[in-house]
Amino acid sequence: MAHIVIIDDNQDIVNMVQKLLKKAGHTVGSAGDGERGLATIQRDRPDLVILDLNLPKIDGHEVCQRVKGDPTTRHIPIIMLTAAYTDADDARRGLALGADEYVIKPFMHTPFLHLVGRLLNSAGTTR
Repeated sequence: MAHIVIIDDNQDIVNMVQKLLKKAGHTVGSAGDGERGLATIQRDRPDLVILDLNLPKIDGHEVCQRVKGDPTTRHIPIIMLTAAYTDADDARRGLALGADEYVIKPFMHTPFLHLVGRLLNSAGTTR
């Protein structure tokens, strides 16, 4: 399947999403802040990134902008997974920076897995 990196400082969310993705057959890495997340993306070259917005050190918008602005990583699909959605402008900003999807916590597991599969298939990055 695919290698996916979760960048979120909430360990309960990381554990839940990891369990969900591993059950679906994916390998999963994680980072607890934006700085480590960027380093993990550069090192591991994941097939997909699941990215929180409210992160220590470097926020999710900046992480997204850097990943999508780098020719070596811009092809990696990003799902912004956040509870920070306060209005449509949050989603528009994330999508304008290059995020492929915007998902609000809490989310339903089955549709989320379908979304992950669709993005991986569209990017042709399943292993």
